[in-house]
Amino acid sequence: MPFCFASWRFEKCPLCYTDPFAMKILVCIKQVPQKDAPLKLNEDGTWIREDVSYEVNEPDAYALEEALRQKEKHGGEVAVITGGPARASQVLREALAKGADRAIHLEDDRFVRLDSANTARAIAAAVAEEDFDLIVTGLQSDDYGAAQTGVLLAEILERPHATIIIGIEKTEGALHLKRELEAGHYQFIDMPLPAVLTIQSGINKLRYASLIGIKQAKNKPLRKVAWAEVEPKLSAHQQKIERLYIPEKQKKTQMIEAPPAEAAKKLVEYLKNEARVI
Repeated sequence: MPFCFASWRFEKCPLCYTDPFAMKILVCIKQVPQKDAPLKLNEDGTWIREDVSYEVNEPDAYALEEALRQKEKHGGEVAVITGGPARASQVLREALAKGADRAIHLEDDRFVRLDSANTARAIAAAVAEEDFDLIVTGLQSDDYGAAQTGVLLAEILERPHATIIIGIEKTEGALHLKRELEAGHYQFIDMPLPAVLTIQSGINKLRYASLIGIKQAKNKPLRKVAWAEVEPKLSAHQQKIERLYIPEKQKKTQMIEAPPAEAAKKLVEYLKNEARVI
């Protein structure tokens, strides 16, 4: 056995010492259309065309940052997973450049069209052979905005879960969590591991990938999962987008010429009976 100089100096050797609070963490991230990208619909009007610009889902970026901070504090491993066509690998490479250790890509165009339940089933199937201590997702996606995938994933994996997390403190075999509630209130809970959390945007300050990180990302493992590998675990969609449309621009002004009291009465009748907004 090689001599450990760190032990001789009463220090923690990075090769010999393992933090008991170290966790194996999986981060679910998604590639979504850029917020300022022009909205272009496909031919059947059911989703967005492929020739728009894409970026990482913002809430997922905060989930990744929190996972990296936990790893830097306690050690362990951070893996990232996403689903979608080949272009979606870009968000995985960005995560690897920021410090994630490895990536998993459910690569197929059909993964984009899955509802929340089947997205959760696909992720669960892809990591069925792994034993993650903690799985984190963003609170919701910027495109679908369902805020369901993380919760459904916890149900499928039969793990405890908590949502809208704005603070994580690792304890022995558990987590001390801070949740954001309505009207400026917070909730503090203790949750055993393994667990699933959905992270609120703003929990931390996002980092940029370093030049060294970008170079190292090219050599980090990226495992691809084909549609056929997870298809047996999927079921019929419970939610489906029938049609998307871009609101038509129109300008129509209707003048009400009458004394103030009578004009107010006619305006209320119009808003109630025709516009139906009151």
